[in-house]
Amino acid sequence: MRWGAAWLAASGTGLGMAQPAAPLVEVWKDPQCGCCNDWIRHLEANGFRVQAFDSGNAGMRQRLGMPQALGSCHTARVGGYVVEGHVPAADIQRLLRERPAALGLSVPRMPVGSPGMDGPEYGNRRDPYDVLLVQRDGSTRVYASYHQTQSAAPAATADRWAEGEVRRIDTAARKITLRHGDIPDLDMPPMTMVFQVRDPALLQGLQPGARVRFRAQKADGAYIVTDIKAAP
Repeated sequence: MRWGAAWLAASGTGLGMAQPAAPLVEVWKDPQCGCCNDWIRHLEANGFRVQAFDSGNAGMRQRLGMPQALGSCHTARVGGYVVEGHVPAADIQRLLRERPAALGLSVPRMPVGSPGMDGPEYGNRRDPYDVLLVQRDGSTRVYASYHQTQSAAPAATADRWAEGEVRRIDTAARKITLRHGDIPDLDMPPMTMVFQVRDPALLQGLQPGARVRFRAQKADGAYIVTDIKAAP
């Protein structure tokens, strides 16, 4: 019996054989980014372990070599690869199986219908998007395509103001968290998002829970509020 037990242990077929650990995904994001947290839950539901760093992702994206033009709201690292944005877990699993010579994967921006951007608050909207395989020289090719039916986008308002609710204000960091509707100029659907503020004076008089109208733009990979005022 002792010989049989020793043979099982040596052959790796014993009942006590350790199972390989699930891949660890390190994620850099803003602590108030709701869609980032939803993407993390998507990864965990598909067998990944996740360690999140709530320090923002712009600096880490640059450090890891992901081109800014391919940026999104979170940056991750897994198995020696960089993963930018709302990449489906199935494509990350494929990447780790195939091990191509590449920097990693990216889903630029935040397409509605991608994992983490597919909650009930988006209705039935499903925008087409591509998962890009990013080479170390910054070139890309399509790794996977998701050409879902896209519902009609809401019409842009004439004065290009967006509306939202203040969720959090960080005056020292010049940041404001807004739960907002569509932002046509940024092609951004309704979500809760952290914005930088061009002028900290814009934050004066604002309180969490206040309804506001605001303008925003994207610059150097960050979303910046350029004007904000109380909603009428």
